[in-house]
Amino acid sequence: MNRQFFGTDGIRGLVGVEPISPERILKLGWAAGRVLAGKGGGSVVIGKDTRISGYLLESALEAGFSAAGVNVSLLGPMPTPAIAYLTQTARADAGVVISASHNKFHDNGIKFFSSSGTKLPDEIELEIERYIDGPLETVTPSALGKARRYPHAAGRYIEFCKATVDQCVAFNGLKVVIDCANGATYHVAPPVFEELGCQVQAMGVTPDGININHECGSTHPQALQQQVVESGADIGIALDGDGDRCLLVDAKGQIIDGDQILYILAKARHTAGTLQGGVAGTLLSNLGLERALGDLKIPFVRTAVGDRYILEYMAGKGWELGGEASGHILCRDKTTTGDGIIAALQVLQQMMVSGKTLEELAEGMDIYPQVMINVEIETKLGIQPLELIQSEVVKKALDEAEAELNSRGRIVLRPSGTEPLIRVMVEGESKEMIDRVAKAIADNVAQAARLGAP
Repeated sequence: MNRQFFGTDGIRGLVGVEPISPERILKLGWAAGRVLAGKGGGSVVIGKDTRISGYLLESALEAGFSAAGVNVSLLGPMPTPAIAYLTQTARADAGVVISASHNKFHDNGIKFFSSSGTKLPDEIELEIERYIDGPLETVTPSALGKARRYPHAAGRYIEFCKATVDQCVAFNGLKVVIDCANGATYHVAPPVFEELGCQVQAMGVTPDGININHECGSTHPQALQQQVVESGADIGIALDGDGDRCLLVDAKGQIIDGDQILYILAKARHTAGTLQGGVAGTLLSNLGLERALGDLKIPFVRTAVGDRYILEYMAGKGWELGGEASGHILCRDKTTTGDGIIAALQVLQQMMVSGKTLEELAEGMDIYPQVMINVEIETKLGIQPLELIQSEVVKKALDEAEAELNSRGRIVLRPSGTEPLIRVMVEGESKEMIDRVAKAIADNVAQAARLGAP
C-alpha cells in the first residue's frame, strides 16, 4: 500500500495546506487514537517545538484523541527525544511530537513514538492512514478522553540526560557554547551542561514562534563557530529545532559533523572494548567514515536515509551506535532515539576521560568532498519524484556521471521524504570533479521535470 501522508519521519508540510491543516490533523489524532490505544481508553503524551503553529496543531490533535476516547498529557515545548523518553516513563500508549525539525517556522509536522519510545513501524503508520480515510466516529460522551498538563516534564528530562554520563566524570572547567536554534531545547539544554559543571554560554534561547532555525542551530552554525573562537571555548554544540540532532564545533571553529561524531564514539568504545557489533550509517554517510572504521576493523553498514531505518537495522543486529552526517546520533544503550544533547554529552565525556581536545579526538578520519544539490519539484505538475529518477533523461545523465567518476566516488539520487525535492549527492576524491558531476545530474533532473518525465 502506497503512503498518502507519512514520509520517512512522520507527516510534514506547510501549515494550513494539506496535510498540515486543522481538519486533517484533528482526523489524524482520532485515527491514531483508534490504532494506538484501541477502541476507547488509553493515553498519549503530546509535545511540541516552539513554532507558533504548535498551538493550533496541539489543539486539533487533542480534540481528535478525545473523540477517540484517549486521554492526553500535554508536555508543552520539549525536544523530540524527551517526548520519546517521557512516553515510556508515563506508561503512555504513544507519544506525539509536533515539529518540523530543522525546517523553517512556516512548516510543521507530526510524528509518533510507540509505548517503548521508538518510531512506529510502517504497518502501523499505514493502518493510521486507512482510518484517516474513513468516517470519524466519536465515542459516547461519557467515554471522551480528558486532557491535562504533564507535571515537571523539563526537570525529568534534564535528570535523564545527566544520568547518561558516568558518575565519576565531571565537566568542571569545560567552556561550552550551546546554540539551541530558538527551538525545543532552549530551556533544557543549558541546565543539563551547567549542572554537570560546564561554563555555558547559551545562544538561540529566545524563541518567539517564528525564529526557530533562523540563521542559527545545526543548519546555520556560522554564528556559533564565530562565538566559540571569540570566547575561547573548548567546544560548541549546535542543536536543531527539535533537539534530535547536533553538530559540534572545535576550539578552532571547525565543524565536527555527525559522521565524525560517530567515528569519535566508535573509536572510544572500540578502544575500551565496549563497542557492541559495528556502526550503522546511511547511503549519505561519508566515505571517509567507512574507511576510517575499516582501518579499526569496525564493521560498517549503510541503510536507507532516515534514522528509523538505522534504528531498525541496529535493533535487528543488537548494535548500539549509528547515525547520519546531519547529526542524528543514535546511542541505543543510552536512549531509544536520536538525541542531540545526549550525543554531545558522550563526546564531552570522551574529552574529559582522554584529556584530548575535540580536534584531536576527530583525528584519524579524512572527510571526502561531498556535494548535495536539492532540485525542487513543482507539486502542481503532478510528477512523482521516482518517475523523474527513472526517466530516460536522468538515467543517461547518471550513466555519464558514473563513467566520469570511474570508481573514484559515489552518486546517490533520492527523493526527499519530507519536502518536494530530489536530492543529488555526489562524493569523490576531487571537489572540482564532483561539483561538475552533481551540477550536470541536477540540471538533467530539472530538465526532466520541465518535460514532464519519462
